[in-house]
Amino acid sequence: MAKTISKLTARGIAAITEPGIYSDGLNLFLTVGGSGSKSWIFRYRFAGKQREMGIGSATSVSLAKARELAAKHREQIEQDIDPLEARQDGRRASAEARRKQSAIPTFDEAAKLYIAAHRHEWKNAKHAGQWQATLDTYVSPVFGSMPVDRVDTAQVLKALSDIWQTKTETATRVRGRIESILDWARVAGYRTAENPARWKGHLEHSLAAPTKTKAVVNHPALPYQQIGDFMADLKSRDGIAALALQFAILCASRSGEVRLATWSEIDLESRTWTIPAGRMKAGREHRVPLSDAAIQVLRQVPRIEGCEFIFPGAKNKPLSDMTLTAVLRRMKRDEITVHGFRSTFRDWSAEATAFDRQTAEHALAHQLPDKVEAAYLRGDLLEKRALLMQSWADYCAAPSAPKTASVTPIRGVA
Repeated sequence: MAKTISKLTARGIAAITEPGIYSDGLNLFLTVGGSGSKSWIFRYRFAGKQREMGIGSATSVSLAKARELAAKHREQIEQDIDPLEARQDGRRASAEARRKQSAIPTFDEAAKLYIAAHRHEWKNAKHAGQWQATLDTYVSPVFGSMPVDRVDTAQVLKALSDIWQTKTETATRVRGRIESILDWARVAGYRTAENPARWKGHLEHSLAAPTKTKAVVNHPALPYQQIGDFMADLKSRDGIAALALQFAILCASRSGEVRLATWSEIDLESRTWTIPAGRMKAGREHRVPLSDAAIQVLRQVPRIEGCEFIFPGAKNKPLSDMTLTAVLRRMKRDEITVHGFRSTFRDWSAEATAFDRQTAEHALAHQLPDKVEAAYLRGDLLEKRALLMQSWADYCAAPSAPKTASVTPIRGVA
């Protein structure tokens, strides 16, 4: 190796214009091309052969950095490592790592693979749909697009925390489903870390035991399993307010949207109710597909000449919110709220149907939390929602399942 070192200077390099090769010493050379381009090369002998490797453009690699790289390569030679081969090995390893990373599915993709692999084990054909629906609702918005090997405890807790106290039974199912999918991913070779959704010895230290969770009182909602008996009781009640409450439940609408509804917003031919933007929380027009039961309610409402409201109160003015609440009190259901029926509908669609999350969120006139997802879903899924709302109406007309609890207090659906 040459012993002369540091022949070049930064100022001198900038002044060089003549094409050629200029030595800095200790195997480092500056090459100047015919076009004036300048780059660094490292020349050395290894295993009796003369070798040369580029170490970057002089524009992006400073003289100091080039000397540092040359020193690193000389150390490799002293350790009997060929610098050129070592760099090629490193590039191959990086490419392989990128290839493996690109092959790792997202959590949503892993969930679909898991469900497909286990579908035949589930006796109930709806079970796979219920799995997918709960994951779409509670998990996908949090870490569904994340590579399955990067899901950690913080992400799992983020998905569960909001519903652990308010929808405990659903939350425990979701936790178990996350755990199963991540276990499957580990066996499939997509993960190596411990399962962050494991309860015993792990999440039990971060979340309250399901049997000890305290209920919240914000918008208490009727468990969807009891809606059939409730609707049968409600239908037996007389008065405009009872009809308005029926309509609100069947349409999964907010109280104000129903109380201020006008006949001009109803199109019986297309079976739609179009709520103007000014009366919607999100400030956008919202179309509601009307089920058979919802249309039947409208047909029961007497038309009052000169009154635009579908459900008028005294002196043809809109009903007050307390008027609908009074219906619940007469039914001796003080423990639930009118707004809570939106949560009842949302829980039913997520836990008891195979309808996707986007359709249910559109039915509630919610904006999708994922902006990219919302950008692709520019329509309002009216046809899908028509099927969803008819299915909801049919469920509301069926006898309730055996009761296990009177009320499940739920954080309100806005």
